[in-house]
Amino acid sequence: MASVLSNISNIIIPVLVFYIVAYGALNKTNVYEEFVKGAKDGLKTVVGIMPTLVALMTAVGVLRASGFLDFLGNLVRPLSERAGFPAELVPLAFIKMFSSSAATGLVLDIFKNYGTDSMIGLITSIMMSCTETIFYTMSVYFLAAKVTKTRYTLTGALLSTFAGIVASVVLAGRMMQG
Repeated sequence: MASVLSNISNIIIPVLVFYIVAYGALNKTNVYEEFVKGAKDGLKTVVGIMPTLVALMTAVGVLRASGFLDFLGNLVRPLSERAGFPAELVPLAFIKMFSSSAATGLVLDIFKNYGTDSMIGLITSIMMSCTETIFYTMSVYFLAAKVTKTRYTLTGALLSTFAGIVASVVLAGRMMQG
């Protein structure tokens, strides 16, 4: 079964590309010209969002290198531990809202210090898949789509992230029990 899935995953992209080219040719579309036009539009989008990406990555790097994240974890330790959330994961929960790649660096540190099968390791793994890079996503996609009124997006995203964090603690606790 695994080899069948592996073979399917190896051919799916070439089949998809062939299908798109064939569909375009059947509809008498200049596929190459449309591809170049799309690539040019994509490059414009990348250039437009690059300052935002650089600013986010720089800010996360500064927070991590300055020790602010450790300070934040220690500051909220009494509250987080009373709620059943390890204070060691507060920096991860905070950084994940800004940068998934920076959060991945923290995850590797957590795994090295506590192990992947520890309670903290399990919460970390589940939390990474239950939360979103809120500010990155909002800034990049809203900037690209020229959205100026975000309405309740931030509130909804923060509530969803909080729900994901709670779910990760509950699920990891159940996994450790049985």
